[in-house]
Amino acid sequence: MSPNVLLGAYVSIEQLLGLRFRPSPKDPLGSKVATGAQAGLRLSKQKGRGVDFAEVRQYQPGDDIRSIDWRVTARKNVPHTKVFREERERPALMFVDQSQHMFFGSQQRLKSVAAAELAARIAWQITAGGDRIGGMVLDNLGHHMFRPFRTVRATGRLLQQVAQSNQQLARPTSDTANAEAARRRLNDALTAMNQLRQRRNRVFVISDLAGPLDVWQSSLHRLARHHHVHVVQISDPLDSELPPTGVYNIAHGDQTVSFYSGDTALRTRYASDYEKRDAQIVELCRHPALTHRKLSTADTDWDAIPWT
Repeated sequence: MSPNVLLGAYVSIEQLLGLRFRPSPKDPLGSKVATGAQAGLRLSKQKGRGVDFAEVRQYQPGDDIRSIDWRVTARKNVPHTKVFREERERPALMFVDQSQHMFFGSQQRLKSVAAAELAARIAWQITAGGDRIGGMVLDNLGHHMFRPFRTVRATGRLLQQVAQSNQQLARPTSDTANAEAARRRLNDALTAMNQLRQRRNRVFVISDLAGPLDVWQSSLHRLARHHHVHVVQISDPLDSELPPTGVYNIAHGDQTVSFYSGDTALRTRYASDYEKRDAQIVELCRHPALTHRKLSTADTDWDAIPWT
């Protein structure tokens, strides 16, 4: 049991708001130079007219005469101009999965809680850096979109929806267990993300990537055409290995399945299926504008992890 992660089956808005005051990692989000085209709050290496002073150098043809440093010019008897470093904004968007398949976990907390915690940590780091944060929360009812803002209140509204969607999760019903309906909700949400007019954002996709991989692949690659996409896959130890030997009953909607986990062939097939899908996800994320990171519900300390 670790004090550095949220535990249990559900998360509250108070817990998500409290993560604002957790220790910051050594290399926090936003420490890298931005490449976006909008003026804003992130420093870039490009030099131009802005608010952050870079240097004084000898005047060159094309320099803005309004930036001439007259004191240095008078002292050296040669025109010198001030050079400023441009500021660049790096707005960020999060896709936070709170669908039925995230309502699962075997150690410390459910995937849905881990995803909510991660979303809050990322949101607070970005807000503290002065950048805008917005995003989408996907749940069993559909998706909820939030425009990017850089205020604490706006971040709180986004996290309020994350907590609300999280608390609505329960044992699967015939509606939430419907695979076709879940696929449709996922496809609609990812399509809405791709229809955003803004470009060159940081996009954080927080999910276990359950469901059809063809939907994920097409949507993530479309997002990567215009944004840098960080895919954070939430996993659980039971995803890759069956529980200890015994007889287990699993309920999914109206269906109930009983199995014996001590069956060697079953354990081998189960592990093989996971490894195959995991390899497909890694391959799916092999894209210049995509990064992939896997985190487990069993992880014990997230304070030290920079979400870059």
